[in-house]
Amino acid sequence: MNRMPATIKISDTKQGAGQQGAGQGAGCESKPAITSAIKAAIKTGSIGQGRIDYESHFRTALDRLHSERRYRVFADIERIAGRFPTAHWRKPDGGTSEITVWCSNDYLGMGQHPDVVGAMTRTAARCGVGAGGTRNIAGNNSPLVDLERELADLHGKEAGLVFTSGYVSNQSGISTIAKLIPNCLILSDAFNHNSMIEGVRHSGCEKRVFRHNDLKHLEELLIAAGDRPKLIAFESVYSMDGDVSDIGAICDLADRYGAMTYLDEVHAVGLYGPRGGGISERDGVMHRVDVIEGTLAKGFGCVGGYITGSAVLCDAVRSHAPGFIFTTALPPAIAAAAIASVRYLKRSTVEREAHQRQAARTKTALEAAGLPVLHTDTHIVPVMVGDAELCKAAADHLLEHHGIYIQPINYPTVPRGTERLRITPSPFHDDARIAKLTAALTETWDTLDLPRAGTVFVEAAE
Repeated sequence: MNRMPATIKISDTKQGAGQQGAGQGAGCESKPAITSAIKAAIKTGSIGQGRIDYESHFRTALDRLHSERRYRVFADIERIAGRFPTAHWRKPDGGTSEITVWCSNDYLGMGQHPDVVGAMTRTAARCGVGAGGTRNIAGNNSPLVDLERELADLHGKEAGLVFTSGYVSNQSGISTIAKLIPNCLILSDAFNHNSMIEGVRHSGCEKRVFRHNDLKHLEELLIAAGDRPKLIAFESVYSMDGDVSDIGAICDLADRYGAMTYLDEVHAVGLYGPRGGGISERDGVMHRVDVIEGTLAKGFGCVGGYITGSAVLCDAVRSHAPGFIFTTALPPAIAAAAIASVRYLKRSTVEREAHQRQAARTKTALEAAGLPVLHTDTHIVPVMVGDAELCKAAADHLLEHHGIYIQPINYPTVPRGTERLRITPSPFHDDARIAKLTAALTETWDTLDLPRAGTVFVEAAE
């Protein structure tokens, strides 16, 4: 049965009509006309039908993910301080067991380093646990100012600017920088992370996407762009395939065709270069990149993101980026922990050397076992599956039967047909753990009859 709403405010209806009509004063429409309009709406069923079933839209969205075999389930895991990469897995039945985590982005285990934990706890005891609000309102906390100086020094830049995450630093950094340059054209690598894609989208600028690591295609787009301002956005290490961009060659093109460069070093800071400055530092081209973006949450084991560049660029982003201005700052204790991690990795190479050694040993062992390891020149070890359902089944089997946690990587993170297990060895994944992983993967591949080395994995047509 149709029924009238409990209350109708005629004054609100008249005011809205008056504001929408050109040249009409508020309340100029007569009461009988409004009443007739309401009666007509009820008769046609446009109002008075009760509450819309909004939940059905959410159920439909989830059902779609299930039907496409890409609904994600997150394991309930608690890290154990001082025992990385061991963790507690809280099972669905309420029980708990110890597992080994093989997919953490805490690449060097710095999240549990005594210097880092100590800096955090001392600062929390001194300053409390919160930042007190946005920097716009609560001001800068001193550890955050010191952290930005430390990051600027890490990358050889005049200034740094810290955000709440690496995602936000990319989204806000790219969008704000491009918006502030009139008629800017953004040239973006096809494999850029979603945070970079969102930064490009939010800029409102025209964009061109060049084929992944294809410098010939990039040059063609630069030539076609002519003399207009241009921003090249790319990554150093691409986290799913583990491949690396030719930063120096991209800088050569930028110099030749008058473009700025924006480099995401998220999966490289702390891990590469004499002081952990990333691939650009390792390759001796860090000074040629205009903007270097990074994270505090991976190699440095904390949380937060940042950009580094010229003082005027960082100040302009600070003054215009909504993602910086309107969100609470990182707490002092987090900033202090990040400072300790950055400073430690500037002077210590032990962790980087052990990281590369154990990653290489893991690749060698898995390849010798006939597993389909995707070749990479970095610390990332993708083991290909090629099917979303089987990828999830492999991850579940490893966790339930072997106490090994590796999150399955499915579409849209990677193209359909290239689903995989993404393994990230750390310095703490010793040879005994590598041997156990190899045996567990071999048994899982045999049990589920998964593809072996030599299989060609083809992206499915969308």
